[in-house]
Amino acid sequence: MTETIELAPDRVRAAIAENPTTRARDLADSLGISEAQLVAARVGQGATRIAAHPDRLMPAAGQLGEVMALTRVPACVHEKVGRYENYHSGQHASMVLAEEIDLRMFPSHWVHAYAVETDGEQGPRRSLQVFDAGGDAVHKIHLRPGSDHAAWAGVVEGLAESEQSDRLVVEPRVPTEGPKSAPDKVDVLRKEWARLTDTHQFLRLCSKLKMNRLGAYRIAGAPFVRRLAPGAANTMLQTVQAEGIEVMVFVGNRGCIQIHTGPLQRLREVGPWQNVMDPGFNLHLRLDKVAEVWAVEKPTQRGPAISVEAFDAEGGIIFQVFGVGKEGRDSRPAWGRIVEGLASAEEAAA
Repeated sequence: MTETIELAPDRVRAAIAENPTTRARDLADSLGISEAQLVAARVGQGATRIAAHPDRLMPAAGQLGEVMALTRVPACVHEKVGRYENYHSGQHASMVLAEEIDLRMFPSHWVHAYAVETDGEQGPRRSLQVFDAGGDAVHKIHLRPGSDHAAWAGVVEGLAESEQSDRLVVEPRVPTEGPKSAPDKVDVLRKEWARLTDTHQFLRLCSKLKMNRLGAYRIAGAPFVRRLAPGAANTMLQTVQAEGIEVMVFVGNRGCIQIHTGPLQRLREVGPWQNVMDPGFNLHLRLDKVAEVWAVEKPTQRGPAISVEAFDAEGGIIFQVFGVGKEGRDSRPAWGRIVEGLASAEEAAA
């Protein structure tokens, strides 16, 4: 577990003032604190501690009109523009099923939250930011010029907590779980995998066999998985863009999974980053952080679900991409051909 130190709020605020263009996560890391502690230091000076539970936050976010939803992992940032509508509460998992914003949320990881306001060249920049127990960002909601800024003050007042300290104690950060396999159970894994009828059953199968996703992929073999070259992640994005098909792009951390459904129209590679820069959807992927890529096939009642999944060097999942199987918008055949054409790890090595 990673420990964070306690830094006096005035020192944190001074560091923020001295580094106005540094990304919050990067600045927090350089100070040896969590991002949530960085934000907490501004309480009373542009930040307000608010209720973190999705049951409180999601209806409030719906009052803000069109906003930008952001969910990230260390190697990838997923941004969607839309409205927070059609919220479904759940004890263990909640959902937003709006036309543009599509989220799966796990409330036990929504622990700390803040409403944040900073000065910008074109007016105040406002956001609602949620963090887990270790102080890592789970989900952020950024207002845009066209958002309902008139509703902001009322939303913050309605969500504000009675405790407004500029200090925050966080739990030690839980490290990424590396690949976990049980080779002695590979026959059971393959037998049960072939019997799946829904993709959501897969993680329950892994848990039952004392494995995790990447560990299962490493031992399952054909026809269930094929290890691809790390560069296949970028090739896949470029081919999807070139062929104009629709895909579903999942990026998620422990507390939130965010989904884009649609085409990838504009790619822009800058340094180690591959960027999707589409109206209403941006994706920022650190190509140099992609350590493993897998083509995965799971049987379902509607036919095979084929995905391309990328992992970092610690074994954390970066993204999953599936073909769209909606009636009238079925990209699965074209998607299957794209995945089949991606170079395997063995071919790239050769």
